[in-house]
Amino acid sequence: MTLPALQIRDVACKFPATDDSGSFYTAIEQVNLDLQANEFVSIVGPTGCGKSTILNVAAGLIRPSCGSVEVFGKKLNSLNSDAGYMFQSNTLMPWRNALQNVCLGLEYQGRSKLETQSIARDWLKRVGLGGFEDRYPHQLSGGMQKRVALAQTLALEPKIILMDEPFSALDLQTRQLMENEVLNLCQATSTDAGKAVLFITHDLDEAIAMSDRVIVMSAGPGSRPIGNFTIDLPKPRDVAEIKTNPRFYEIYNEIWQVLRDEVLRSYAKQKLKMEVI
Repeated sequence: MTLPALQIRDVACKFPATDDSGSFYTAIEQVNLDLQANEFVSIVGPTGCGKSTILNVAAGLIRPSCGSVEVFGKKLNSLNSDAGYMFQSNTLMPWRNALQNVCLGLEYQGRSKLETQSIARDWLKRVGLGGFEDRYPHQLSGGMQKRVALAQTLALEPKIILMDEPFSALDLQTRQLMENEVLNLCQATSTDAGKAVLFITHDLDEAIAMSDRVIVMSAGPGSRPIGNFTIDLPKPRDVAEIKTNPRFYEIYNEIWQVLRDEVLRSYAKQKLKMEVI
């Protein structure tokens, strides 16, 4: 039996309140999640429902208050060395050109300069940036910067890819190109075990178009998974074309029936909070 790439069991995360009262805020609780090798899973939910917290737990950046995390059957007690993390914000170093930015993680692995640059050049070509190696971030468009960040993540050949709304700031056309790029690269670079992708998004269309499964989170505080939907759309997919498939709308409506109530509940809580202030 193949072990899950990532297994989260009964995880909760509590943080000290910001009002110096000594109380705690429960971001997530009762979180159970399995991510298989070669599986693409998206997490959706209202604002503040702890989606990024789950991703940080999976990366080993946050230690849960209770529960356990296992990576390929081994308990995670520190940073997840099997995972690559692509953040929502731009994490490229402005004083490094595209090639040097992609080299960064490889350098930390202690590889030779020759090997590091060879791998980095190859990955820049794979994401369509061959010939742009000497360009600095300010000389690249938003979409091109995301391509560099994607090359930087995938150059490390992670078994698990964690993505926190990586394309939310892009225009629609560039976003669709990047979504297809991710799907194609994850499939093309898969080893026998395959790539496992955990993807955070506010966009339900994006989640359905890209994923094998979509997990819905409840409104916070104390957010937890309340829906787990299998996306039985044909593969390979083009994220724009797949939305014309009648089954896409059926799945969308099924998920939205669950997600809508949580979005409204979250909105009501935020409105009440503002009225109190």
